[in-house]
Amino acid sequence: MLRGEPEGNWRAEGLGRLLKRLRSGSRRNATYTAFREVGLVIRTVQPLHYLSDAPLRSRVTAATDKVEAFNGFSDRVRFGQRGTLAANNPVEQEKDVKFTSLLANLVIFHNTRDIADVVRELQAEGQVVDPLDLAQISPYLAEHIERFGEHSTHELGITPDDYDAHLDMDFSVLGEDETAAA
Repeated sequence: MLRGEPEGNWRAEGLGRLLKRLRSGSRRNATYTAFREVGLVIRTVQPLHYLSDAPLRSRVTAATDKVEAFNGFSDRVRFGQRGTLAANNPVEQEKDVKFTSLLANLVIFHNTRDIADVVRELQAEGQVVDPLDLAQISPYLAEHIERFGEHSTHELGITPDDYDAHLDMDFSVLGEDETAAA
């Protein structure tokens, strides 16, 4: 590095030379071959790590199940064309995707509010609600949604009560459970 030269320049130049060598496309290039071999090792080690680590498999399965549950829920609340983007216009496609997302989020909020109301009623009756049991309840409920038919609009002018997001529960137990599983 030369005096007075910004410190990052020599790194950028070195990176530029490396990228230029990799872009050359020559399979005889030693740098290209080394990176290809490293990539093969990584692609071999990752599946082996996944197969040998039961808690990792459990976390990946749980995350995949959540995504699939949301996709099924989203399909249920979506209407028209069964999720097929019929328009060849990107603006219209974006509107369809955003509208479905908005609709799904509204239903999730409504379901979460209903679940919280039931938990508060149970607590008011003196029943103890276990946070671990509550963690098993999904807000991806769509069976109660009537997609087609007559819908009342007489409640549109009614202002709802303020939403109270607080539940009198200790959810720190859930964090301990995840730490134990890891």
